[in-house]
Amino acid sequence: MAIEELRERIRNYIGINRRSMAPAFRILDAQDCGGFTRSLICYPGSEDDEIPAYLLAPKGEGVFPAVLVHHQHNGERHLGKSEVCGLAGNPLQSFGVELAKRGFIVLAPDSICFEDRRPHMKGVIPDEKNDFIHHYNEMCYRILKGSSLMKKVIDDANIGFELLKNHPKVDKDRVGVLGHSYGGNTVLFQMALNEGIAFGCSSGAACSYKHKMRAGTGIEMAEVIPGFCDKFDIPDLVKCMAPRHVLLVSATGDKYSADADDIAAQAAEAFRQFGAEDRLVHYRYNGGHALTEERFSDIINWIVEVAEEI
Repeated sequence: MAIEELRERIRNYIGINRRSMAPAFRILDAQDCGGFTRSLICYPGSEDDEIPAYLLAPKGEGVFPAVLVHHQHNGERHLGKSEVCGLAGNPLQSFGVELAKRGFIVLAPDSICFEDRRPHMKGVIPDEKNDFIHHYNEMCYRILKGSSLMKKVIDDANIGFELLKNHPKVDKDRVGVLGHSYGGNTVLFQMALNEGIAFGCSSGAACSYKHKMRAGTGIEMAEVIPGFCDKFDIPDLVKCMAPRHVLLVSATGDKYSADADDIAAQAAEAFRQFGAEDRLVHYRYNGGHALTEERFSDIINWIVEVAEEI
């Protein structure tokens, strides 16, 4: 099956919206962070809701390459954009700060049910019981209506991509996506189904549904798409990324990227068909799911190198 046909089938199956217009956004606050400015912004989501995000912009006229960074999960729904921007949580998740220092414009939004998109409270204070149940309900209610949480996540992610791509200081041909764990899952689906994304890195997320179910590995709520794994699997998503630049990051002891080697091997033929076999890169490390300083540095360096090459 041709890549274009496969992409269209998956996109239609999930019901992903098509967007071509960049959303307007409001600046709520701005901070001078030395070499870049961090602005707290807000823009419309896909369901008449609002998406809060940080926009990091290097000083200067531009144009700059750009990255949409999707935050992790880690059972910490009180953390989203703030962790990406080094304001809370794990410093090894602060991709936004490092990329802004390296000359990238970065958009770091809250995903639905995280940080300021929790319906019962805002900010970075945890409320584990209520955080979980609201997230669970968002999944269940959509499934009952014949949809999925993944549709909402990707529709919102694509709105963020359009905002970033159409920013006056952004090089439209050099806009990528990055995420670890839950963020890595988002990258796998978004980049596969949005051919406008120039490059992407998915860390700690490349594991097929088949392997997860055989191994008894938990399925993240957004990944629960009724009937999906009877028709498609994660290798199909990676195939749909060809011939663009892709980095998969996995680890030997990480159950959430356990069969990344097999996924990369299955997707390789799609890249070869375009003469782009060198654009699908897989870094596999010893260790577990959590990011390390080595992985963090390698991901940043890969993004910088790819953006310079494009």
